[in-house]
Amino acid sequence: MSRAGYREVLIIGAGIGGLTLGLMLHRAGIPCRIYEAAAELKAVGVGINLLPHASREMVELGLEPALAKVAVTTREYCFFNRFGQFIYAEPAGRFAGYDYPQFSIHRGDLQMVLLDAFIARAGAERLITGWRCTRVTQDDASATAHFEDAAGKQLPAQRGAVAVSCEGIHTTLRKQLYPDEGPPLYSGINMWRGVTRCKPFLTGASMVRIGWHHPAKVLIYPIRDNIDAQGRQLVNWVVDIETPTYKKRDWNRQGKLEDFIGVLADWRFDWLDVPEFIRSADMVLEYPMVDQDPLTRWSFGRLTLLGDAAHPMYPRGANGAAQAILDSRALSDALKSESDPVAALKAYEAKRLPATTEVVLANRKAPPDAILHEVYRRTGDKPFKHIDDVISHAELVALSESYKRVAGYDKEKLSSRGRA
Repeated sequence: MSRAGYREVLIIGAGIGGLTLGLMLHRAGIPCRIYEAAAELKAVGVGINLLPHASREMVELGLEPALAKVAVTTREYCFFNRFGQFIYAEPAGRFAGYDYPQFSIHRGDLQMVLLDAFIARAGAERLITGWRCTRVTQDDASATAHFEDAAGKQLPAQRGAVAVSCEGIHTTLRKQLYPDEGPPLYSGINMWRGVTRCKPFLTGASMVRIGWHHPAKVLIYPIRDNIDAQGRQLVNWVVDIETPTYKKRDWNRQGKLEDFIGVLADWRFDWLDVPEFIRSADMVLEYPMVDQDPLTRWSFGRLTLLGDAAHPMYPRGANGAAQAILDSRALSDALKSESDPVAALKAYEAKRLPATTEVVLANRKAPPDAILHEVYRRTGDKPFKHIDDVISHAELVALSESYKRVAGYDKEKLSSRGRA
């Protein structure tokens, strides 16, 4: 169908999913506008990863040079027990033979790369800030999004062909569709996150997972290179600890070192002093590992959900941002190929809902750090003499490849150009 006659797509939210969708719709010749509740977009947050299935989409959008300037191109994954003993390592991204890199990046840097590209290509007038969506209504011909400003004053309603909620975990439109859904489901694991400035360790581009949730699991990886004259990096870290209760899920809630640093007191290795590294953090945030049960439906006529608004999942395996990016590609493709917008939303849902459901459930049962759990289980959380006495290399590879297949970034799937 002709794109010229296609009424605008209303994108609610200018996070990673919303901006990626905007770029992909612009590329497809489909007009769109993005409405963001915040008055100003700022580079906030901590680190995330773009695995090869997500970075492929960024490369195809022409964003690889911009991302490479602000991110660390990840070289390897490394696994250690809490005694600092090496378990397993494997290359990442292009170093593993993928056609696409893996980027470890500050979430704010990724958002700013997407924002700059959207404004440059689609125009600044197509991003409207300070507009909070309160609900969406629809008829046979259009969807209408209703807005208010920060003071609660009603703003002019906006009509489009469809409306897409890219609002993240605090989505108003999901609540409109599922008012009785209930609170998030707590995994029993609380997370403390932060960033620290330090000299490069290991390869300087290693993603390191250490220990298990008894007493703690730690994930560490650099997200910015050469941040000062000393050649230091900005390094992201996450500490997971089993905790019976949690506070409200809020990515920006401040955490306290004294609530968790004690369990890491003796994690001092020849390649990193973990407690000293974490005590040197620029910031500490606290967030519970929560998700929601997968929905059976995202699309209702001319309204649909995307990213965390559709499938909030445990923040494991770099899959929150990645799955939002894959959603964006699938929705853009559907809107491009289907003349009926309602049919396009259903086609998008049919493709992405089963795939993301599998990832949500896999993150609960067989996460990317399943290697650590298996070694913990077999050793009884004791040091080992030789890792080969605990688990074979073939078993370690199988555990790693299993998660890649579920998450949609195994090499065979990507090389065949199949899309999750």
